[in-house]
Amino acid sequence: MIRRLTRLLPDSRGATVVEFALVAPILAIAVLGLLELGYNMYTAAVLEGTVQAAARSSTLEGASSNASTIDAAVTSAVKDVVPNATVTFQRTAYPTFSDVGKPEDYTDTNGNNRCDNGEPYEDANNNGTWDSDQGSNGTGGARDVVVYQVNVSYPRVLSVAGLFGESGNYQMTTKTVLANQPWDNVKKSPAIRNCK
Repeated sequence: MIRRLTRLLPDSRGATVVEFALVAPILAIAVLGLLELGYNMYTAAVLEGTVQAAARSSTLEGASSNASTIDAAVTSAVKDVVPNATVTFQRTAYPTFSDVGKPEDYTDTNGNNRCDNGEPYEDANNNGTWDSDQGSNGTGGARDVVVYQVNVSYPRVLSVAGLFGESGNYQMTTKTVLANQPWDNVKKSPAIRNCK
């Protein structure tokens, strides 16, 4: 029995098949992963370019009435690449670029870093309550700064990431910030209210 095994030891026929069997799964996962990465990068590039073009259109006077048309153009461009994608939109308007994402100004009379106990604040979005983000939903008015955000979610094409515990859906978000054209000379002053 041992003699037979020693005769097989120098025989290298079939070694390539064994080596290929060890390397093939890793190679296949790497190739499929790169294909999925490329697909996602291409989708992101299409989304980014389309959002930039749409955002420029949405800063013109009357864009609020065309918002659904602009969103439909973005959705169409994304669905040309990813037919089963879910596309959602959000527009948030701010008075100036420096106000983007910032809370409404308030006077902290009691020094507790919260707007409470009747402290005065500027209601920049005019919703009647103090907000940690002073933006208002929608396209805003003349000279307002608008953050246009598009979220895309779609099932992974090759689901290689599922092997590593990732979700079966791929999600991407792109946003751009632009200023509306000065089609109106109206200056808006925020209302002064009191915190509750």
